[in-house]
Formats: sequence, C-alpha cells, structure tokens
Amino acid sequence: MAYWLVKSEPSVYPWEQFEKDKQTFWDGVRNYAARNHLRTMKKGEEVLYYHSNEGLEIVGIAKVVKEAYQDPSTDDERWVAVDLKPFKKLKHPVSLSAIKKDKRLANMALVRISQLSVQPVTDDEWAAIMELAKL
Repeated sequence: MAYWLVKSEPSVYPWEQFEKDKQTFWDGVRNYAARNHLRTMKKGEEVLYYHSNEGLEIVGIAKVVKEAYQDPSTDDERWVAVDLKPFKKLKHPVSLSAIKKDKRLANMALVRISQLSVQPVTDDEWAAIMELAKL
C-alpha cells in the first residue's frame, strides 16, 4: 500500500469541514506531477491531510474511497480527481517545523518540493510521522 499527502489551506477547506462533509472529491489540481500522483492513488490507501500556508501542520489522515476520474471542475480530460474521506483526526498535529527538525524526514517531498499539492510519502516517512503524532 502506498501513502500520500494532500494540502489544503485551512481558510479554503479545513479538516473540520472535511469531517462535516464526511467525503469530498479532490479536484482543481493543475500540476502534472501532482496529477500523476492522483492517478496512482488506489482505493483504501491512506493520505496525510496537511494545512498549508496558515496552519503548516499535518492535522489528519484520510482514505482514498474512489480512484482517479475526470476532474468535474474542468472539461479538459488531462486532469483528474479522487474521492477522499476523513479517517482520523490527529490528537497531536505534526508541524512543518517538527518535520524539518527530524533527520528521518529530510528527504520528504514536503521538505524538498514544498509547493507540490499531492505528494507520495514513503513507508519510513509515514512511520516517522505516526511517531511524531503519537499514534
């Protein structure tokens, strides 16, 4: 199973709204690398939910419930969306500063390619994040 990270600004789509909605489609991605990651996601895989710009922390874990399909926000068939549902809110969110301080996470895409909105997370990175989140 692969792991992922998606970003959303809390002022645009906060974790709390995601929990209220119970499920959402992840659309509007217009970066080819991020799009390719969406295409690779499989049902059941877990996804870190990161509050970008304002929060700068991983606040929860989502699950992929529907694999890539035509992005409903555009007629351009190059772009896809996936459906996600909230799985678990982190009692101890993991801040970007904590991630940057942890040597095990030095090569994490969140550190290296910070602007990418959909990123893969390795098994070792996932384990380190879970440890930092006290899970």
